[in-house]
Amino acid sequence: MKTVVCSVVLMLILLMTTSESRGSEDIPPLDEEGQNWVEETMRGMSLEEKVGQLIVGAAGTNFTNLDTDKFKQIRKEVTDYHVGGYHALGGEVFSAAFLIRRMQEMARIPLFITADLEGGTGLIFRGGTRFPKAMALGATSDLASIRRVGEITALEAKSLGINVNFYPVVDVNNNPRNPIINIRSFGEDPTQVAQNAAAYIRGVQENGMMATAKHFPGHGDTTIDSHLELPVIEVSRERLEQVEFPPFRAAIQAGVQAIMTAHVSVPALEPEEGLPATLSRRISTDLLRDEMGFKGLIFTDALNMGGIHARWKEGDAAVQAFIAGADVILFPLSVRSVFRGLIQAVGQGKISEDRLNDSVRRILEAKARLGLHRNSLVDLSSIDQKVGSPEYQEEAQRIMDQAITLVRDEKSVLPFSLRRRSTVLLLTLLDQRRPRESRGDSFVREFRRRHSQTIHLEVLPRASGDEITLIEELAKRVDYLVVAGYIRTAAYNGSLDLSVNQLELLKNLSQLRPPFAFVLFGSPYLLSFVPELPSFILAYDDHPGAELAAVKAILGETPFRGTLPISLPELYPLGHGIQK
Repeated sequence: MKTVVCSVVLMLILLMTTSESRGSEDIPPLDEEGQNWVEETMRGMSLEEKVGQLIVGAAGTNFTNLDTDKFKQIRKEVTDYHVGGYHALGGEVFSAAFLIRRMQEMARIPLFITADLEGGTGLIFRGGTRFPKAMALGATSDLASIRRVGEITALEAKSLGINVNFYPVVDVNNNPRNPIINIRSFGEDPTQVAQNAAAYIRGVQENGMMATAKHFPGHGDTTIDSHLELPVIEVSRERLEQVEFPPFRAAIQAGVQAIMTAHVSVPALEPEEGLPATLSRRISTDLLRDEMGFKGLIFTDALNMGGIHARWKEGDAAVQAFIAGADVILFPLSVRSVFRGLIQAVGQGKISEDRLNDSVRRILEAKARLGLHRNSLVDLSSIDQKVGSPEYQEEAQRIMDQAITLVRDEKSVLPFSLRRRSTVLLLTLLDQRRPRESRGDSFVREFRRRHSQTIHLEVLPRASGDEITLIEELAKRVDYLVVAGYIRTAAYNGSLDLSVNQLELLKNLSQLRPPFAFVLFGSPYLLSFVPELPSFILAYDDHPGAELAAVKAILGETPFRGTLPISLPELYPLGHGIQK
């Protein structure tokens, strides 16, 4: 009886998560031309070319002279190791497109060009449109806008020659202390995450690009960054079915063409201690392929991450990941070592010819589905017509404006109505300052452009007690207080905190007389640590568009419309938001 009940519950969840769809949307079949190309290509491939198709290397896509060591390494990996693709790490749009075209010109078989477009092309490519990350999108509760984000991202990325988007993140962020997923997730409710992910996937794939749901079987309930070490998710299979799995099942229902596995250990699914999902046959093949029925490509997460390379030699990890069920080995530190490891495994019979051919055929079919067999070369002359248009920029800002969430306004001071002579103290609290970064600059500039009587101070984690005291004295003498907090969610960071002195400053400022507005960029969970704050505004993201949106809401130019896509434990529930 318990099994029947669980099955019925799961079916109801699936129905709910696919309510925005027209039903299951299987990966589309190839036309006759594409299928003929796949079979003809397969017949003409050597063992080395087949193995190479399993590997996606990585490179920064800034301008690269053809005689540099960097380009010579790329040429070697494309021509000698026959890599199946390259992961673009960012740069300026023209230089990226130019290098991508060069790569495709060298390749006998068209390349996957992949990128992490978690905030649109503008996240990593200068000149592209920067959209809000997933949690801000979740705060809008606007599936049409989320689908439009996927559409524009695909159109811009394809103009640069990028054909695989490693997005959406479909992890359910149900752990407030998660240092690496956090605002990259649509939220903590499995149904909402599933619906948002499905909308984004359709926007991407209906416009000729491959979407990738990540990180299977779920990375939302961790307190460790898998870029640094291996997280362990200690939950039951029943909990996984209720929370982690529904968004992946919905992505499959929506026809997602790729899924990326996570470097996480899940004992309920893989009893071998310390074996990550990426290397687990029980997870990649038995669960994802056989039980869930996924027919698309399985990518590993990057092999250079600490969750893998700290414990396994790279060649051995690549072989084990492939045997487990992966089709594509992503971003190894050494393409050469992975290539040799896979070749040796085939020679030793660890990898059968049939298993190798299955993955190579899936890869070629995916490339044909993208139209790469007909044309893989980007048109450099049209980039300035297709990327970063005013229309796209305005749409991105509109969506970001929708996301700003007013969680608390105990003294009913928002939005501010500033008089011309009112003095404002604007503080930016940074979790850290990195060279050449501009976090907070747009917020200050846009605020001062609207109100010249604004004093700005930056407060870093190392601020001394004396500095904090001076700031508090100054705060007593102004008419309004605005504090912008920045808590970065980023790979290899490993924590989500302000310093003790910064937190103490916040607590003390919250007790002062002047009207007080606190806006948080980045991880949204700070209120649990400073519950004294009389106001609490969430922007979720920390790019210039998010900073502008926050300024506009604080000063009443746009209304507060966002709602919480997560709960703030013991304070505010999922869906809360003051609309005004």
